[in-house]
Amino acid sequence: MLLADVALPIPLGRALTYSVPAAEAQRVVAGARVVVPLGGRRVVGVVLGKREGEPPPKVRAILSAPDDTPAVPEELLDLLRELSSYYFAPLGDVLRLALPPLERDLAKELVQQPSLFDEARGVGARKVLFVEPGEGAEPERLTGQASALLARVRAVGSVPLARLEERWGGARSIVKRLVAAGALKTTMRDAPEVPFLRDGGAEPDVAPELTAPQAAAVESIVGALRAGAPKTFLLHGVTGSGKTEVYMRAIAAARELERGVVVLVPEIALTPQLVARYRARFGDEVAVIHSHLTPKERHGMWHKLRGGKVTVAIGARSALFAPANALGLVIVDEEHDTSFKQEEGVRYHARDMAILRAFRARGVCVLGSATPSLESEHLVRTGRAERLRLPERARAQAMPRVETIDLRRMGPGPTGDRRLSLPLHRAIEATLAAKEQAILFLNRRGFSPSVRCEACGKMESCPSCSVALTFHKRRVPHARAEREFGLDHGSGTLRCHYCEHEVRLPDRCRACGAPALVLEGLGTEKLEETLKTAFPEARVARLDRDVATGRAIEDVLAKVRAREVDILVGTQMVTKGHDLPHVTLVGVVNADAALSLPDFRASERAFQLLVQVAGRAGRGDAPGRVLIQTYDPEHSAIAFALRHDVDGFIAHELVDRKALGYPPYARVVLLRIDATEEQAAREAGRRLGDLAREVAEPGVLVLGPAPAPLARLRNRFRFRVMLRSEDRAALRRAVAAVERRREEVASSGVRVAIDVDPVQLL
Repeated sequence: MLLADVALPIPLGRALTYSVPAAEAQRVVAGARVVVPLGGRRVVGVVLGKREGEPPPKVRAILSAPDDTPAVPEELLDLLRELSSYYFAPLGDVLRLALPPLERDLAKELVQQPSLFDEARGVGARKVLFVEPGEGAEPERLTGQASALLARVRAVGSVPLARLEERWGGARSIVKRLVAAGALKTTMRDAPEVPFLRDGGAEPDVAPELTAPQAAAVESIVGALRAGAPKTFLLHGVTGSGKTEVYMRAIAAARELERGVVVLVPEIALTPQLVARYRARFGDEVAVIHSHLTPKERHGMWHKLRGGKVTVAIGARSALFAPANALGLVIVDEEHDTSFKQEEGVRYHARDMAILRAFRARGVCVLGSATPSLESEHLVRTGRAERLRLPERARAQAMPRVETIDLRRMGPGPTGDRRLSLPLHRAIEATLAAKEQAILFLNRRGFSPSVRCEACGKMESCPSCSVALTFHKRRVPHARAEREFGLDHGSGTLRCHYCEHEVRLPDRCRACGAPALVLEGLGTEKLEETLKTAFPEARVARLDRDVATGRAIEDVLAKVRAREVDILVGTQMVTKGHDLPHVTLVGVVNADAALSLPDFRASERAFQLLVQVAGRAGRGDAPGRVLIQTYDPEHSAIAFALRHDVDGFIAHELVDRKALGYPPYARVVLLRIDATEEQAAREAGRRLGDLAREVAEPGVLVLGPAPAPLARLRNRFRFRVMLRSEDRAALRRAVAAVERRREEVASSGVRVAIDVDPVQLL
């Protein structure tokens, strides 16, 4: 019997076997979607392979195979299987990352007994009636309208009936008569496509002349593309060195070779800016993929790529799974960014999987950054990647001058707030006087990071998470909060940035009842208000998650580029690759915040943030200046950032990592345990830790269980067990043994997640 192994989109650790009906044998191939029975339901799965063999008892048959072409290309299917194995993730859950939303017809097929409450709506192309010339002769005695309509259809060959009705009011009855006479015929087809990039067409650009380092980088990448052998490059270029132009030249070469391209960027905020640049070079040959697309938009993008109508996919982390045909080039811009790591569900790292996908496709992977991750640096030092350097800015601008402001010795400026020191205040005044722009970076949202009672010392905290509530002075943007808590647009609110719990700021302390609540700390909202008061003539804007989502992000940045904003206040969103040529001053309000996190990567992330935000200054004709406010100016991350010394910082940090046995010299796996009952989570952590020590080979270090630094999140108590080893194979054997037996030690209500190569330890 012909059998097929089918992976289903459920958290199951193995594929299920089904028999293949003879009528579907040609369509049932590796990567194809199939409709199969599962219990009393019908579900869509993906074929992993088929074979002749003895059927298992009570084997069930595949019901249908809807795709003419396999939904998942072979090289992408290979990647997904390896991703599933490496991250200990159910293959069905992994395959869901690469599948398009269900089409209407396929969604209807899954409903066995339709009812009023079925939601099998699906997405995809809407079917419309097209009119085409028939084989019959033109009937005699046609009216003028009918004759004109028939002539129109014969001239264009095929036209939607709706278009004919726009011109001739009686088109429907005319077409019906002409179809009966054989002069016309009708067919149901997909509705005409509309442009899938919402903005109008971009003006074509002229490729600039390359600098010598850019030309050398392009030559290396294109040479590897033409050789057709897998290759990984680390494009290490200072901020403003023209990495994007190198990417575009490489993309052009890949398209000439008829190879597909995937470009990953760390933030949706970067996507509109980059898409505009790529469209100016390549027209509409760019598909955009990210989590803010509607299902219909994602469906359209997916089909354009799979059908070969578009060859370049650009987007955030999920674009890794774009079904690009004949994939030849994968680019990871800002490869150091932690947002490439998925923190929920399938916990994959898009940068690492991008390297693997390019390798499986015998293509080229380019990792680009001004501040490479230590993992990518290690790839170069161990010969698994080749470094390409862009040591200078593309337009011969000098790197900005970076200075520290020691907050231990420097008092506040005219505002009276120490976080807006006198040197920073004077620098903003000078920038405004010169009609230039400034960016102030503060990685804390809200008005005040915490609210404390001066009488009893109690801090207002989230009832579901072990974190302080942040005070927001502005209106509540969430309709849910307004509805559930009765918050009006003028209310000050306390909000948890983890679970979105939100309440009105109380008049009295909830613990002791004293009317002694005070705001502590500085957030972006308060900084924006302070600046507006201190510089009333300045136009101040804010860019953080509270005010800028989706299209609003690009609107803010467009105003900055149009010089309609003088001072931009923001969180990490302002550090990510934006080219703002009139920004000459960057102020880092609190450099120490990133250094205080309980994470071995804290110094690396702080250094990357400082260098990246400093790179926003001086990208135009005027020189740039960067002021870093800190209580610890001697810290290595700050000291190396002052000199833009990326190589020096990497060398310094690698010494510490090797001495402590942390990545990139060792591998780490976290067992993350959480439960609604603290004792249940603690006990499960203890049993998992004991099990891990029992199965671990010599050289595999097991630490914990220990409470997570963020001990409670969304009303669940959290514990961790860490496994660490320089021997990757031994580490994986230990984790595999734990994974096979974790259900034995985890009681009901306890969740255990395996996080391979974690980037966040909170």
